[in-house]
Amino acid sequence: MYFLICKRAILAPTNNKVDDINKDILNSLPGESKIYKSIDTVCNPEDSIHYPMEFLNSLTIPGLPPHILTLKIGAPIMILRNINPSKLCNGTRLSVKSLKNNVIEATILTGCGKGEVVYIPRIPIKPSDVPFGFERLQFPVKLAFTFTINKSQGQSLKCTGLLLDPMCFSHGQLYVACSRGGDPKNLYIYCPNGKTKNIVYPQALK
Repeated sequence: MYFLICKRAILAPTNNKVDDINKDILNSLPGESKIYKSIDTVCNPEDSIHYPMEFLNSLTIPGLPPHILTLKIGAPIMILRNINPSKLCNGTRLSVKSLKNNVIEATILTGCGKGEVVYIPRIPIKPSDVPFGFERLQFPVKLAFTFTINKSQGQSLKCTGLLLDPMCFSHGQLYVACSRGGDPKNLYIYCPNGKTKNIVYPQALK
């Protein structure tokens, strides 16, 4: 499994599609799932009246780990925060080795720490793109069988699956997705009608 997922992945334009595919693939893996639930709190106690726990748990924000994180041994994951800039930074991919109650043991798949076993703790994360102070205590990871095209920047893949349903929606996305691997024979693209649009902003090319 380690060698299979090290240099291959599925890319998609949106987080919703990525999450759906990741869940489907995880369910197809053998083994027992382990579920981790975050602890969500508002920074200002007075805001708790306006933002109840159920609402905080329901928030799904790009770059923020989910309230309910479901993992299995052998599954690929991606770091969402800079923990150790030399080895564990935003975008680093790993393979789950063991799942403890308070720590995830994983093997680094990419970067200068490739092959090294590390331990990932829960950390408090405060998103900056919400209109109120909010903190989520959770493991700073998400499943990475599939990840967004934007998250693939800087990744080097030997085999890439590109799901264009929905299509790319911003300048340069299609180019980024198609250039993750060096050999076009190892790029597999699916789009519903056999056609897609390459979004280009002319002003960006001037």
